[in-house]
Amino acid sequence: MLRRALRVVLTIVMFSTVALAGTVATAGTAHADGCYTWNRTLNQGASGEDVRQLQIRVSGYPGYGAVLALDGEYGPATAAAVRRFQQAYGLGADGIAGQQTFNKIYDLQDNDCTPIHFTYAELNRCNTTWAGGNVSAAQARANALVNMWKLEALRHALGDRAITTSSGFRSVSCNNAAGGSATSRHLYGDAIDLTGTPSFCQLAQQARNHGFREILGPGYPDHNDHVHLANRSSQFWSAPSCGI
Repeated sequence: MLRRALRVVLTIVMFSTVALAGTVATAGTAHADGCYTWNRTLNQGASGEDVRQLQIRVSGYPGYGAVLALDGEYGPATAAAVRRFQQAYGLGADGIAGQQTFNKIYDLQDNDCTPIHFTYAELNRCNTTWAGGNVSAAQARANALVNMWKLEALRHALGDRAITTSSGFRSVSCNNAAGGSATSRHLYGDAIDLTGTPSFCQLAQQARNHGFREILGPGYPDHNDHVHLANRSSQFWSAPSCGI
């Protein structure tokens, strides 16, 4: 949590500097964030990069069995995801992304856009460049970011209990060394393996609500010691020991 504490200190310093300079913020001024700042209220019909950035942050709230498109278009699915996000954090749940919603997102993210409980480093134990997989390094990193926001939603739904990741992005060489499938989603940066607590069945069952098309767990071959979450073109869930 060192970087989180540093961010708080820097924020206090910035606010203090503004106050000493005699600058007065108007009621319409957006609260800035080190990663991304929204400058308008977003609702159905809006489009643009600010909508896509919002969609990334609420991608873990698409509803049971659904996946939220990150297309920059604020349609009914995005409004519903925003509403679920708002409900999860005790905000006014109207499906409209305004300052209250953005402030909660700012509270939940660090200055590299990752949610506060997950890091790029833990989603890539293979190499520091994100290269060597089945997509570009930039795409693998972007895929991992979306998965981190889904994990943040999963973590919150499980009572803000810590979640332990054991594997994320793999290059082809790392995947081969791990004995992974040649078609593994780890090669795309959009797969995560979870161990530890909560229980594997709790993780697998709850993950159905948070935008994962691929869920493999206890009872599926070679998955009795972890839960595998990923994205793919079609849904495939299998954790027979957990009723999935």
